[in-house]
Amino acid sequence: MTLYEKLEQNAGAGRLAMHMPGHKRNAGAFPWLKGLCERDVTEIEGFDDLNDPEGLFLALEGRIARLWGAYDSVALVGGSTLGILASVLGVLEGGGELLMCRASHRSVYHAAELADVQTRYLTPETDPELGVPLSTTPGEVAEALDARPGVGLVCVTSPTYEGVISDIAAIAHVCHERGVPLLVDEAHGAHLGFGPFPASAVAAGADLVVQSLHKTLPALTQTAVLHIRPGLVDPAKIRRRVGMLQTSSPSYLLSGSIDACTAWLEANGDSAAKSWYAALCEFREGAKALGHIRLWEGRRGVHALDPSKLLLASAPALGPGLRASGIEPEYVRGGLTLCMTGMGDTRESLGRLLDALLSLDRDLPSPRSAARATAPLPRQVMTLRRAMSAPGRLLPLSAAVGHVSGEYAWAYPPGVPRLVPGEIIDEGVAEALKASDSLHFTHKHGPDSIFCVDLPGKIV
Repeated sequence: MTLYEKLEQNAGAGRLAMHMPGHKRNAGAFPWLKGLCERDVTEIEGFDDLNDPEGLFLALEGRIARLWGAYDSVALVGGSTLGILASVLGVLEGGGELLMCRASHRSVYHAAELADVQTRYLTPETDPELGVPLSTTPGEVAEALDARPGVGLVCVTSPTYEGVISDIAAIAHVCHERGVPLLVDEAHGAHLGFGPFPASAVAAGADLVVQSLHKTLPALTQTAVLHIRPGLVDPAKIRRRVGMLQTSSPSYLLSGSIDACTAWLEANGDSAAKSWYAALCEFREGAKALGHIRLWEGRRGVHALDPSKLLLASAPALGPGLRASGIEPEYVRGGLTLCMTGMGDTRESLGRLLDALLSLDRDLPSPRSAARATAPLPRQVMTLRRAMSAPGRLLPLSAAVGHVSGEYAWAYPPGVPRLVPGEIIDEGVAEALKASDSLHFTHKHGPDSIFCVDLPGKIV
């Protein structure tokens, strides 16, 4: 019996619940929990423990590993963030630098902060028109590792938020030649490897792969998996960190969602992926009729592109136009609109999106081509943790030049920082922050100021 089947059985058993949770499966008293509380339990007899799996959860993780072709897999109810934190802490607990993509998700930065390690950055080429980071190359990783013998872990994001995939097999080879493990943030790529979609980082030989099930697969938000390849990493250490960071009361609703999603993929994954892929191909064929909206298809410098991501370049009015048509995109930023698709999409849903785009396209002006130069990274003078724990003060951006940042400035979504703690704020950084919209800061304040570390003067 699987976990999901056990939860379904228990929902109708009529047993008196003298245990947590406090709703006591009483949907009549709490109507907002109807359909949920009946299946919500705790670690009672026969239901195993996600943080110490021996029965149902152990079987579930074995099925996950077989499905994705991993040596070992861990079910997570704390999202990919939990997998990233556990991986970085589990590998770098003995020290070592972290070599990471600059455009990494904020969870990677938080992991480096918790581990108190020095961060080094991979800075892939950027699309000059759209500002989208392209693929991380094996050559860039090799050059960085040869220049930094203290690196203990490499972290690459693939696919990126916009769907850019890197050559993980070649990058893994580069890392393994030098005895360094590779962590791949594949949060947006749990569907990779199914049907005609590009291969997963698991198959490409990465040592640690984190995937969010909920982003593209039929699972509830906050569900994820971590795949572990032993050798350069110790699975026991990684699992210990997961147990430390994950709640000691993991949700059985989320766990049951992982179980049901896994069972569904075992039976339908490849066929569903083929249908989804075919619908995407039809959409892309129809999108060729667009005149003022451009569907980004990558460029030189992209190893591969995840076809499930639909990145649209247009006049800024496209996002509000889609919302007025009853369609909510993943994000809208200036002239860029990202529409995410998933296994729940059909020819009908993608056809509705295409019809709306064709209708809006008639009245939209052509997008302006705004070349974007890639600014050099700010100089880093202290670790993230030291800068975040140091005393500081809020300064206007105009007065912050020459000071050290004491906080993050995020672009969210997708949660990628423009500035991180411990970096010197120069004129270029200050101007870039002033020009950026929708930035989020660690400390709550207006967009024209920044929290700086208190030091006896400016650093030049």
